Amino acid sequence: MLLCEFCCNYKGEEKCELDLKIPKSMSCREFEPAIGGFCSNPTDFVNSDQIVKMASYFGLKGKELKKVKLMATREAAARL
Repeated sequence: MLLCEFCCNYKGEEKCELDLKIPKSMSCREFEPAIGGFCSNPTDFVNSDQIVKMASYFGLKGKELKKVKLMATREAAARL
């Protein structure tokens, strides 16, 4: 699993829209999480805790996990 698969800047085929090298670890300075990386079907989204638990399970931590928490909170607020 690549960190890039959860990022808005990932364009498939191991290419980054920002022309960055694909990281080997779950860390990237330009990581910008997308809800589509966690829920391919928008109706699968239950709440922000669900997304944070998924991110932790996949090995995200530190700054990347904080960005996921923020993204999930915004998504939950938008759905209310």
